[in-house]
Amino acid sequence: MNWRFVKAFSIRLPMRYSIHGIDVSRHNDRIDWSRVQRTESEGVRVQFVFIKATEGATMADKNFGKNWKESQRVALHRGAYHFYHPTRDPLKQARNFIRHVTLRPGDFAPVVDFEVVNGQSDKTIVEGLRLWLETIEAHYQIRPIIYTNGNLYRRYIRGNLDNYPLWIADYSTSHPGRYDADKLYFWQHNQRGRIQGIRGQVDFNVFVGDESRMREVCL
Repeated sequence: MNWRFVKAFSIRLPMRYSIHGIDVSRHNDRIDWSRVQRTESEGVRVQFVFIKATEGATMADKNFGKNWKESQRVALHRGAYHFYHPTRDPLKQARNFIRHVTLRPGDFAPVVDFEVVNGQSDKTIVEGLRLWLETIEAHYQIRPIIYTNGNLYRRYIRGNLDNYPLWIADYSTSHPGRYDADKLYFWQHNQRGRIQGIRGQVDFNVFVGDESRMREVCL
């Protein structure tokens, strides 16, 4: 992985990969996107961002509209994600995302953020996620991306929803080799990065591939 501490981002980065990015939500408060885009150190700069759009059946992130427009203005590769609640109607959750997110050619495929189970059965979770994913795919005409952690991936995704691109959050490993290389596209490797233009800590990710492979998960 060729891990290297990069002072400008306050964390080690896996320099084997050349395409680095972040993900943000209202918890990151107001963001100065021009400063984010300009920050470069040791040949590394942020090239993409995933932005929280919606949550559950009715909630929308209050900063999504501004973050969505500003990230495009500074020419960052952008994607939108939905925080999924297994206790809420999957169709209503999909419609909530569709209502708030208009994608353009070049944007990343929609993302479902799956990180809570809320006491639901395995069957309820898998069937609900499948319905959300199929509804979103029918609308945007592209297969959505699944974001999750290693434990949830092994219990619910692997063997059930293997046809979808994977974005894994795994901070415990030095490389993502335990995941299917054919399906893994993004790796969130640290929650505690920093960057000019964002107050506090921010999640850091890498794209596990090159520019040509990135087109597989873009409109």
